[in-house]
Amino acid sequence: MSVMVLGTASHVGKSTVVAALCRALVNRGYTVAPFKSQNMSLNSFVTRDGGEIGIAQAVQAFAARVEPMVDMNPVLLKPKGDRVSQVVLLGRPYKDVPITEYYQETDYLLREAVCAADRLIARFGHIVVEGAGGAAEVNLYTRDIANTLLASALKIPIVLIADIERGGVFAQTYGTIALLPPGVRAQVCGIIINKFRGDPAVFQGGVEEIERLTGVPVLGVLPYMETALPSEDSLSIHDKVPRSCDVRVAVIRLPRISNFTDFEILERYSSLHYCAPGASLSNFDCIIIPGTKNTIEDLKVLQKTGTDLEIQMARCRGIPVIGICGGYQMLGETIVDVGIESDAGEYQGLGLLPVTTSFRAYEKTTCQVNRRAHDVPPILSAMGEVRGYEIHMGETVRMGAREAFTGDGAVSEDGLVIGTYLHGLFQNPAAASALLSLLAARKGLPFIPVPAEDDGVDPYDLLAAKFEAHVRMGPLLSHFTK
Repeated sequence: MSVMVLGTASHVGKSTVVAALCRALVNRGYTVAPFKSQNMSLNSFVTRDGGEIGIAQAVQAFAARVEPMVDMNPVLLKPKGDRVSQVVLLGRPYKDVPITEYYQETDYLLREAVCAADRLIARFGHIVVEGAGGAAEVNLYTRDIANTLLASALKIPIVLIADIERGGVFAQTYGTIALLPPGVRAQVCGIIINKFRGDPAVFQGGVEEIERLTGVPVLGVLPYMETALPSEDSLSIHDKVPRSCDVRVAVIRLPRISNFTDFEILERYSSLHYCAPGASLSNFDCIIIPGTKNTIEDLKVLQKTGTDLEIQMARCRGIPVIGICGGYQMLGETIVDVGIESDAGEYQGLGLLPVTTSFRAYEKTTCQVNRRAHDVPPILSAMGEVRGYEIHMGETVRMGAREAFTGDGAVSEDGLVIGTYLHGLFQNPAAASALLSLLAARKGLPFIPVPAEDDGVDPYDLLAAKFEAHVRMGPLLSHFTK
């Protein structure tokens, strides 16, 4: 059998609990795979065969010590703005749909999701399923393929996660369970209280009251845990607090920012700020324009708020400017769209690299890559070989610009403006060190290179150990067989 992890709301810790449970099970000799039928996120990952899934399911696959697969997240919604999302089905772009039309696809997408879950069970024996948002959204019950409809189809035990840090944990748990459809309510076999600060023993009375109110056992009270796992979605940006450090890096917080997990190593070794369009960029040592789900619309925002001028002035001061994916496209001279991503037309870019980009087909490049940085000082020459993945629409042509990596990107003559399609570039310790060592040297500061392996401790094992220390595993293990 398998287990489904539902939440009382969004951002209560479902993804982390699934990752922890996957690793805990694997460490005990079980084979398991993660599964989330429908995910809405602009942080995505490319599988080995070129399929696109939510990054949370890739992280959970790593926790389960299995290769990420498109069946682990058969439906991925990538918001584009104006209530329209791109639907990625089984790793490939399916269509762009307004939310009202998307719900017309419910029956078809549910069937596809159940088939994907069945394939995973046939291959791995068990799955740990993650729901989406809050489980008790009563207005969505007829179309909720991530929670109630899926639970009814799979008929597996459910563990409910509640976030005590938000307050109202009694209402969260009791209200959610009371509002679930009767058949789904009967599947709830346990509750986990998450993000508790302090001594869990002081909440024992609360545990007993929740059990009395709901008739469901509380399996554990998890403490608030800092993890080194990638962030799942844009809600996580608001939780980020820049560390105190003299090296300051600005990442433009585009309205449709995607894959900001690219910068989580930089967050640990610099004072990295996610700067809203319109904010001053005058006191930063480096500016990064990240990926976006809609290059042209977010470029318009930069131009409307004056951020384009801020970036151009920083370039004139000799500040490194780096563009990743959509950010790379913005660094160019022009972007031509025939109506694929935005309204048809030709749009002026930031003009910092002699490249042009065109959107001429509803096709997406998705692949894992290994590339070597060209010997262009002062940043690329220190990177060597790097690996990552590409997820983008549009094609970019260099108009005389030097190539940044073998087969990808562009770099200015002085090496300080770099554009690349390579997501995950700064997850490579050598690439992070190449940038940060330059920024530190410019300020006369010492710099210790980012270690190739973070002290040799597997973050998934640490997460699983913390989980098992606070959750009764017996009731959970009863749903799995070796």
